[in-house]
Amino acid sequence: MKSHSRVARTGLVQPASSVKRRSERSLNISPKQVKVPIFRENAVVPNKGIAHSAPPVSRATQAAVPSDFTTELEAKVAQQLKSQRVGYLLGAGSSYLNGNGYPLAFELWDLIKGSITDAAKRDDIQAKLDGGANGIEHALDLLDDGGANDTPYRHLVTAALAELYMPKTPPLDLHGEFVRRIAQHEDPSVKVFSLNYDPLIERAAAHVRVRVIDGYLGVEHSYFDPAVFEERIGRIRGTHKGKQFDETVKPIHLLKLHGSLGWYECPTNGVRRCGFGAGPPAGTKRLMVPPQRRKAAETMNPPYSALWSTFRGCLGHNAAPINRLVCIGYGFADEHVNAVIEAALARTDFTVLIFTKALSVTAWTRWSPKTNVIVVTETQCSLKGTTGPGHTDLWSFERLAKEV
Repeated sequence: MKSHSRVARTGLVQPASSVKRRSERSLNISPKQVKVPIFRENAVVPNKGIAHSAPPVSRATQAAVPSDFTTELEAKVAQQLKSQRVGYLLGAGSSYLNGNGYPLAFELWDLIKGSITDAAKRDDIQAKLDGGANGIEHALDLLDDGGANDTPYRHLVTAALAELYMPKTPPLDLHGEFVRRIAQHEDPSVKVFSLNYDPLIERAAAHVRVRVIDGYLGVEHSYFDPAVFEERIGRIRGTHKGKQFDETVKPIHLLKLHGSLGWYECPTNGVRRCGFGAGPPAGTKRLMVPPQRRKAAETMNPPYSALWSTFRGCLGHNAAPINRLVCIGYGFADEHVNAVIEAALARTDFTVLIFTKALSVTAWTRWSPKTNVIVVTETQCSLKGTTGPGHTDLWSFERLAKEV
């Protein structure tokens, strides 16, 4: 798609004087120059959720908001969700399922500490939390040995997380509906980027008979080959014009940017995947990026590096990049993820839709003023840079699964 703006070396986005509206284009960029700032996200507070959650809209602000704000918001969201070249970014909130799915970040330590058998290291982590660390991520950062990838603390936490996740079998109805609906989009392949370890998308896709391409090939102890993301999937059908390639049976491309249950690295056989309910073979390393702020360093290693290269390409320099990124249940606390999204916002044909129960004050301040970002939370929403009241349920995966 031809660009309608140029990005100057100063980092200012300079929109064209006029932009023709089309259903596949983004929200209009304000004619003012928009400087893209860089902030650091607030941490997650144990047992309290997101730190300094953005407050509800004040009465003074409500008075300045158009009376039809919610109606316009719902209409714009519906239009954007049905656009072409839509991608999805799933955070922990999309797998929570009102407590019937997988836990949120602030719950993890209380759920896994009992399964960590190394008492000394467990006490070390607890001491950091008691001393003011903002959650398990911050505690692991404080215990970092200076840069080695495989500190014992990370291994212990990753193993405990896998032990917590493996026995869980949440209901698949909502995720099945979500997968079924996005597989019906007109795009040749729908991209789903997940920050979660859980196998809800994979299991739900099998349940509704939708093919998932996740980078692995083989049946038992599958091996990783990112080239599969470049393959065209379809059927050869006989027509009156002869045999033709039919791509109406479309797969979902699932890129799990922080690893997954069942992923492991073998010293002799490389990156592999076993069953979700089984642990990896002895002598191998689980491939789940630990909940730690230095996640970015971990993602530079295989297989993450290939997945992240695809993620950046889909948001920016591919021949046909996605035009909408629908973020569900992600609180924007991972700066290495945020930086990729922010870079893509320099495109005038790109829109980000954020659906989450709450955002930190820092995240709200960073994303809500942008005119090509829509934010929907329980306490307040933002449309075209204008703040309005929150929405009762449009932020939830439970509703979005039925509307994508």
